[in-house]
Amino acid sequence: MPPEEGTARRRLRGARAEAAGRGAEAAAEAALAREGWAVLARRARTPAGELDLVAERDGLLAFVEVKARPSLSEAAFALGPRQRSRLAAAAECWLAANPGHGEAGIRFDLLLVAADGAVRRIADAFRLGDG
Repeated sequence: MPPEEGTARRRLRGARAEAAGRGAEAAAEAALAREGWAVLARRARTPAGELDLVAERDGLLAFVEVKARPSLSEAAFALGPRQRSRLAAAAECWLAANPGHGEAGIRFDLLLVAADGAVRRIADAFRLGDG
């Protein structure tokens, strides 16, 4: 395969992944809204990395990672230790830049989105220091 063809295929895969990610994040945001959460940030960029969603309800602040996979069970295993560490660091950066949130606590949630549109939340999916 010529190099140009490989580059074009990678770009197409990347564009599809980007579109799927945005769709999953929209489904996750809608699910949060139905549960009374206010979304404070979408795709929040920090020096430590990006946070998919930051939401708050009744003073509880949730940093929400969205995982889209063909099935909910596949999505549930998509968050590894390195990514948890990056999310924790990004959350610290976000909190430093946005004080006054999380009076009732802070947690990390995982929102799983399956190909059929099913959404499931794992609240308090991990804690700092879980490794």
